[in-house]
Amino acid sequence: MNLIDRLAKSLRASTGDIVFGMEDGTVSVFGLVFGVALSTNNSQVVLLAGATGAAAAAVSMMAGSYLDAATQQDQARALARRTKAQREAEDAALAQRIATRLQAAGVPPEQAAAFRGAVDATPGAFAAIRDEIVPQNPVAEASPLAHALWMFVSDLFAGAVPVVPFALLPFEEARIVSVVVTSALLLALGVGRGLVAGRNVLRTTLETVCVAAAAAAAGVGIGRLVS
Repeated sequence: MNLIDRLAKSLRASTGDIVFGMEDGTVSVFGLVFGVALSTNNSQVVLLAGATGAAAAAVSMMAGSYLDAATQQDQARALARRTKAQREAEDAALAQRIATRLQAAGVPPEQAAAFRGAVDATPGAFAAIRDEIVPQNPVAEASPLAHALWMFVSDLFAGAVPVVPFALLPFEEARIVSVVVTSALLLALGVGRGLVAGRNVLRTTLETVCVAAAAAAAGVGIGRLVS
């Protein structure tokens, strides 16, 4: 597998990290930048605060993503190392629970017992069906480091969006452009969240924009209080 294929594979496996990282970077840094920008007329102050906040948030999210992915990978490997006897004991307990629930739901006792007997007679078939219906936490395709790096890049990129206008434009224009481009990114992230999670796109978009608005309001409030 060449480098491009490996990058594409890790990108697909880290889609959730990328969407979450961009959302976190945009919301957190936007609130910070907006609060500082309404409390000062100095672009350098806004740039310093925004760049510092974006870098700190990206590193923090990267560390959290790495630890989370590493923990999930360790759990998946621990499950894969279970002995045959352990898996059979778990399947037997699960089959008993299903038979008990069937009987409690009104299935005649003899039919529930027949199900339990079928599981005992063909444990391999039951295990195959169970693995198909309830995935057994397979080891992630991307390594914890890949998850962490995609999180870092996406968080840092999104965090830079509200900040960059203050490095390129006069202060008053930069404030307007920062709000506009950040709002556009938030709308895109809301749509992306809805598509990735299979949720209502309008609802996820409104949620994302409302969270960002709350962060901006908090930043403005703290900025006003301090200044």
